[in-house]
Amino acid sequence: MYTHRPLQPADLVAVCSLPRNEEELYYMFPKAKYPLTPEQIEEALKDRLEPTVALHGDTVVAYANLYGHDGECCWLGNFVVAREYRGRGASRYLIETMESIAKHRLNVRRLRLVCHNTNTRGMLFYHKMGYKPFDISLRTKPSGEYIAGILMEKSL
Repeated sequence: MYTHRPLQPADLVAVCSLPRNEEELYYMFPKAKYPLTPEQIEEALKDRLEPTVALHGDTVVAYANLYGHDGECCWLGNFVVAREYRGRGASRYLIETMESIAKHRLNVRRLRLVCHNTNTRGMLFYHKMGYKPFDISLRTKPSGEYIAGILMEKSL
């Protein structure tokens, strides 16, 4: 049902439309300002690896990349799925794709991610996918509210 490929310049506008509000953008890309722009993505890509889109037909339905590669592990970043594709297998497809890329192209043994404590749906999804919490970090939302970033990892 889904396919994937490396991010292409023509995908940037579609990726920018995936987070529908400031909160979704914060979960996807905490350093970005809403609304997301192609320029913000291009700037972030300077230290990101394997930017990947998931497609349903020709439609971009999800996006993610990897960062922080240290030889043993790396981090999943900027993970976002179009609202209308949540609960329809797109999240699972893209997570499994990024895990495979991390394991086979980057030769890492663990994939890590950060999920904010206010993102209950995300937290439950990552747990179902085999990710386990290993630490907590203090985060500040654009509103100034403090929240917890739950650091999670999975052995690949």
